[in-house]
Amino acid sequence: MISKTDQIKGKVMSTAAKAVSKIKHVVISAAMKAILLARFIVVSLLFCLALPAASRGGSPTEQVRATVDKVLTIVRSPNSKSKSQMDEQRAKLIEVIFPRFDFQEMAKRSLGPNWTRRTPEEQREFVGIFAALMGRAYAENIESYTSQNVLYTRESEDQNYAQVDTKIVGDNQPPLAINYKLHRVDKEWKVYDLVIEDISVVNNYRSQFNRVIARSSFAELVRTMKEKQP
Repeated sequence: MISKTDQIKGKVMSTAAKAVSKIKHVVISAAMKAILLARFIVVSLLFCLALPAASRGGSPTEQVRATVDKVLTIVRSPNSKSKSQMDEQRAKLIEVIFPRFDFQEMAKRSLGPNWTRRTPEEQREFVGIFAALMGRAYAENIESYTSQNVLYTRESEDQNYAQVDTKIVGDNQPPLAINYKLHRVDKEWKVYDLVIEDISVVNNYRSQFNRVIARSSFAELVRTMKEKQP
C-alpha cells in the first residue's frame, strides 16, 4: 500500500523534474536527481521557516513552531476549495512564508564559489528566480499536508546560528527527520538550509548548479530556471 509520504513525493516529482529536465545530462543521474529534489520540495515547501512581522522575537523553536502552526491552520481550513478560494489560500501561504525565508542566503550558498563570480545584477536576478521557483512549487503542493504532526525534538544555539531538529509523524508512516539550520537577522531566526534525513538541501542544489555551470554556463542555468517561473 502506498504511504501518504510516497504519494506526496510522487506528486511533487514533476515540478522538480521539469526544472532541470533540459540539463539532466549534467546532473548526477536522472533517478538520483528526482529523489533529491523530491525530498527537498516535500519538506522545504511545507515547513520553510517564515516568521511574520507580528511574531518577532522568541527562541528558534518558538519561531519555527509559530510559522508551522500558521501554515497548517491555512491548509487545514475545512472550507470547500474553488479555484478562487485556492488562489486566495496560496496567496496567504506565500504571505506567511516569504517575508522571513532567507532566499538570498540560500541562493548564495547553493551557488557556492560561483556566487562571487557573478555581478551584483546577476546575483539579484538569480535570487529572484530562485525564490519564484520555490514559491511556485510550494503553492502547488502545500495543500496536500493536512494531517501530519510535527515533533520538536532538539534545539541548539551558538551565537548567531541555531538548529532546530524535528520529526514529522503520520499514521502508519515512519517518522521523517528534518533539521532546520537558521541564522539570526536582527531579532529573528531565518532558515538558510534544511537537512532532510541527513541530506542537505543547499548541498544538493550546489552540486547540481556547479555541474551545470561547469559543463554549460551560468546563463544556461538561469535561462532554464526562468522558464519555470510562475
